[in-house]
Amino acid sequence: MKADVAIQPFQDRLQSLLGDADIRIGGNRPWDIQVHDPHFPARVLARGSLALGESYMDGWWDAQSLDGFMFHLLDARIDQRAHSLAEIWDALRAQLLNLQKGRRSYEVGERHYDLGNDLYRAMLGKRLVYSCGYWREAGNLDDAQEAKLDLICRKLGLRPGMRVLDIGCGWGEALKFAAERYGVDGVGITISREQAAFARDLCAGLPIEIRVQDYRELEEHFDRILSVGMFEHVGVKNYRAYFDVARRCLPDDGLFLLHTIGGNHSVTHTDPWIGRYIFPNSMLPSAAQIADATEDVFVIEDWHNFGTDYDRTLQAWRSNIEAAWDRLPARYDERFRRMWRYYLASSMAAFRARRIQLWQLVLSPRGVPGGYIAPR
Repeated sequence: MKADVAIQPFQDRLQSLLGDADIRIGGNRPWDIQVHDPHFPARVLARGSLALGESYMDGWWDAQSLDGFMFHLLDARIDQRAHSLAEIWDALRAQLLNLQKGRRSYEVGERHYDLGNDLYRAMLGKRLVYSCGYWREAGNLDDAQEAKLDLICRKLGLRPGMRVLDIGCGWGEALKFAAERYGVDGVGITISREQAAFARDLCAGLPIEIRVQDYRELEEHFDRILSVGMFEHVGVKNYRAYFDVARRCLPDDGLFLLHTIGGNHSVTHTDPWIGRYIFPNSMLPSAAQIADATEDVFVIEDWHNFGTDYDRTLQAWRSNIEAAWDRLPARYDERFRRMWRYYLASSMAAFRARRIQLWQLVLSPRGVPGGYIAPR
């Protein structure tokens, strides 16, 4: 009885908070949550978003629609009212340290992108493209990813014989597509050894070189540059250096396409749970941070937002991975699966609530003479 009395205030407080997002503890709607451990309310109230994700991984609670639950939380801005010491520490650490420099810049490759090509092959579809598809005229994931790759090539105005740099080339799909469809040659750099090995095999026989290399080491010339889903790992302390590197690698008539997730307000670090379990040392740029870092370096020719397409992309990835779990190695155990489900669902919710965006920017060193015409 005493234990129940001690727990009840935390449950009442949590239910009051969730009620503002139209979420009920023990409710019967898809986005309501079912709590399996009575200590869940105290844990999540004390440690915020980190505890919410960790307690889900531990099996302390469930929701029939995990993305629906997260959407209600984010759409009601509950996350902005419940902060923890973990978030304060992460903010302080980001202020004191350059989390994306030196050895730290390789950590996300080792801990996330090197998890296993078997996992990503099962999730990402025919093309191993780990970024938002372009669903404007696509009916399935594979078509959406091909449409996105072709959109990038058209925005860059690729022509046979051009030399192209891909900063953060992943498994090599974008360079392979550009070489086969547009006749270019190029260089792809990544901080993931697993990705590099795969990309070299994928691009064998094509005029493409794949390197494990930090972008800051680049000192050569290219006609065009693209960077897809890598800028989220650069960090605000390094934005100016990143754009300076791209500028020194381009001629005056070159173009640079930046494809990145972006946030609606400026931050210096990521969510504590995402930072600990998914993307260490990551952060989402804001429009203001990008504009500030490109000032006097590039002309912004085009800024295209198709962030709602990411919700649909993530749903397709979830369908693929849920169908594949039983075929994957035992190292992807139940706790890993719950972690991965939480990652995908919380990402869907953030895009659905328009809390984060997907941007493609086209940048030129001096401005395109006569103006740039943006393909869609």
